[in-house]
Amino acid sequence: MTVDAEAQIAQKGPMMIYKIFRAQEWADLQAKGETLGAPIDIQDGYVHFSTAEQVKETAAKHFANETGLVLLACDADQFEADLKWEPSRGGALFPHLYRAFRITDVAWQCDLPLGPDGHEFPEDMA
Repeated sequence: MTVDAEAQIAQKGPMMIYKIFRAQEWADLQAKGETLGAPIDIQDGYVHFSTAEQVKETAAKHFANETGLVLLACDADQFEADLKWEPSRGGALFPHLYRAFRITDVAWQCDLPLGPDGHEFPEDMA
């Protein structure tokens, strides 16, 4: 678990994890009610998520200069045993969902606009 995850657990608040979708991927989730994720998720066999600490790097690395993105927030606790924390970049643990991602999993969503210095995230993300 990351320091970010441990801090949220210590606060006894929900551990929010984040998924970035392109507009069409978000529209498909809304229309169908569930998805196996973006093409990279389907290829890897799980839905990639990021913590608040990781999501900006995820956007910069995998969505650089893309517009029309949507940020989805989910309470990690709701996924129970279907969520695994696995090493990725530089050994950091990332949350991976091993089941379909459902529209009912989404706590909130917002547009993720592209600004002059990269994507602009909500200031109150936790």
